[in-house]
Amino acid sequence: MEDLAENNLIKFKNITKKKETIYANFKVKGLRRGVEFSASISVDISAAEMHPGETVENIVQHCAQIGIKEFKNADFEFEGISAL
Repeated sequence: MEDLAENNLIKFKNITKKKETIYANFKVKGLRRGVEFSASISVDISAAEMHPGETVENIVQHCAQIGIKEFKNADFEFEGISAL
């Protein structure tokens, strides 16, 4: 597991608090069919129906599942060259 891109992994980075919201932050790297990708995913723990009093392991696991699900379901659009 030296190279995250070869393993298509989501890796927990940290938990941050911004104003009154707490986020679980993840880093995603992958390689599929010749396309290498990387992304950062932040999941609001209250939107994930988690409470700050939960164990860190439960928060991370639940938020990672939500992050993966939403990343897979994202409908990305190419902005186009005209925007440059």
